[in-house]
Amino acid sequence: MSPNLLIAFRFLTAKKRAMAMSLACTVLGVGLFVVTQATTSGFEDFFIKTILGTDGAMRIEDEIQDTLRVMKVKETSDFTLSQREEGRKYIEGVQEPKLILDALKNFSNVSGASAVLRGNVLVRSSFKNESAQVFGINVDEHLKVSDLRSQITLGSLDDFRTSPSGVLMGRVLADRLQLQIGSSILLDASNNQQRRYRVCAIYETGVSDIDKTRVYVQLNEARSLLKKATGVTFIQLNLFDKERAPMDAIRLEEVLKHSAKPWQVREKTWLEVFRALRVSTAITVSVFTLIAGLAMYNTLALIVMEKTKDIAILRSMGYSRDDISRIFIWQAVIVLAIGTIGGALFGAAVTYTVSQLPLTITGIFKTETFIVAWSPWHYVQAIVTAVVMVMIASLLPARRAARLEPGDIIRGTAQ
Repeated sequence: MSPNLLIAFRFLTAKKRAMAMSLACTVLGVGLFVVTQATTSGFEDFFIKTILGTDGAMRIEDEIQDTLRVMKVKETSDFTLSQREEGRKYIEGVQEPKLILDALKNFSNVSGASAVLRGNVLVRSSFKNESAQVFGINVDEHLKVSDLRSQITLGSLDDFRTSPSGVLMGRVLADRLQLQIGSSILLDASNNQQRRYRVCAIYETGVSDIDKTRVYVQLNEARSLLKKATGVTFIQLNLFDKERAPMDAIRLEEVLKHSAKPWQVREKTWLEVFRALRVSTAITVSVFTLIAGLAMYNTLALIVMEKTKDIAILRSMGYSRDDISRIFIWQAVIVLAIGTIGGALFGAAVTYTVSQLPLTITGIFKTETFIVAWSPWHYVQAIVTAVVMVMIASLLPARRAARLEPGDIIRGTAQ
């Protein structure tokens, strides 16, 4: 052990209670930072997984038609044609889905695509009527862009696949209509077209707005019910790399001439809410780290005042100003080392405990327990925050101690 570190340790043990407070605040600051970031990130990740498993990573929707505008140039009789963003016109739906699906095979990041035909219907049961939306899908294609298979809670997906008159119904809608597997319903489209269907399976995504409105039917049945012989409402995509969705959307729009909406844009409001929550909790729990820094400043300042004679002796023995400064910096380093290691262990233990607690949530997703995210970056961020605050608070007392001169101390004029 170096002499500077040994002296720092001895100075440190002279103020055990004050150092214990700084150490405790450091442990709490690091630990609670880790816990809050793990829980907020966990819920955000689970929300993203839910919406990706339901609505896919991207949707190809309305056809883009650029309009040409005529502009006069330099007061001459010559005119030029130019395209402008504000001149775009959108034609609802995808009129040639097969061509789009074939073109999507050339994009390396696209792992699956499913054409969907959507329309408003009235679901009639023997108990009551409910407004809903029918989604016409090809089952095998849709399984590649969603978690529909794992979302089935009752019934058989294979039964739906082989039954032209079968439907998949959300849990909330089925409960409101008091429907069970095998129940018969009427789907009444806005064109006064009515068809009778049988409930083959009940799914649950955990997103209440989806579970109470969506009714899945075979794509050909949806065409017949909605009287849409051609075209679809949108094409749902799944991507190998979900984070590339915004960049891929720009490229897809240029090539396919259809609007492409990535999941980051589609769910922008909720993502911003989670980010704001993560930042606000980080700021809140950082108060403990700030208190640790203030406690460290106060403790070192007292040590400087009480150890002026010891500092004078050290200076007279040949210790430089840098050596004296390092002695006090070492004290902060010792507290930080113990505090951050203890805080990381405390944060990991509390995070694990929280992950086992029961918590029933439905609405934007469904879970029965706390969701946590295990990420090393949470520990790095917590430790960096503690290091910055405590070390900044330690620099001023360390510099003050380094400026003390032996002669001033002996005369009693040291400041």
